[in-house]
Amino acid sequence: MQRTSDINVVETRALPSPAALLAELPKSESQAEFVTRTRQDIHRVIFTDDRRFLLIIGPCSIHDLDAGRDYARRLAALAREVSDRVMIVMRVYFEKPRTTVGWKGLIMDPHLDGSHDIAAGLRLARSFLRDVLDLGLPTATELLDPITPQYIADLICWSAIGARTAESQTHRQMASGLSMPLGFKNGTDGSIATAINAIKAAAQPHTFLGINLDGSASAIVTRGNPACHVVLRGGATGPNYSPAHIAQTEALLTKAGLLKSILVDCSHDNSAKQPERQPEVTREILAQIAAGNTSIIGAMIESNLGAGSQPFPQPKDKLKYGISITDACIDWPTTESLVRELHTALAPRFA
Repeated sequence: MQRTSDINVVETRALPSPAALLAELPKSESQAEFVTRTRQDIHRVIFTDDRRFLLIIGPCSIHDLDAGRDYARRLAALAREVSDRVMIVMRVYFEKPRTTVGWKGLIMDPHLDGSHDIAAGLRLARSFLRDVLDLGLPTATELLDPITPQYIADLICWSAIGARTAESQTHRQMASGLSMPLGFKNGTDGSIATAINAIKAAAQPHTFLGINLDGSASAIVTRGNPACHVVLRGGATGPNYSPAHIAQTEALLTKAGLLKSILVDCSHDNSAKQPERQPEVTREILAQIAAGNTSIIGAMIESNLGAGSQPFPQPKDKLKYGISITDACIDWPTTESLVRELHTALAPRFA
């Protein structure tokens, strides 16, 4: 009989079931309590009159666990210092959407050698999340593959759906079943309506194909996730964090019957993909807050131990410590200075 399926499939590798991995690397009682408490805190910042500033900050992606832990230790100490006005959540990004091709992140290629040892990647991701939580530092990630949450979502405090996938029905359905607050980014074309439509869709119940904790194909039935908000990241037409853009977003949210809660991504098209401009974007949204804006609830910043980025692929022993292999970042001294400046600038909000 003529073969009609799997013509382009070279290999199928079995993975541990989510239940098996969760049993192998369980969360502790204290980790579970911390995730629950932090999700509630983030929800209050987004949806109530909690005036703290939500700062999602950290490496564009995690590729070196030692450098990632080094960064997390520094950030945890800084987070404690500014916690009265700034709620810091660390970017712990393991999946990278690619415009064409490239390294897809720690889960998909943990050894950085094209071997795509996904089972090892899932274990490393889960272990790293536990390490960050043990520092008393909340975790944030972008969820790209709809199967990934079954393995790591119980350790995530806030998540994002990116600009390339905010319009995807698959990702909106996935978001409807997630247990944490979640930000939808505007589309790569700058469309804010894309994010707003995604928020409305994710708030509704859905039934879709997925896997259960035992790894069996299942119909997943959700109740809808009401804790979603918009993230402005700029687009093909340029940045979208100006007072006029914020006002436009507020109007669109009001028209859609949604709360005016806006998080500004200071990277990507809002900084013209120039990481050194992220502090400038942060200062401009702080100026809007100082002028009385109450809809801006936070910001996202790409930051690492070292500034910029480095080419990849290249031999692992040639990689520089603490420097991104995906999007370029600001360095740690700039991060530390900016967070303290942010904390000081927010003082009038708490007077």
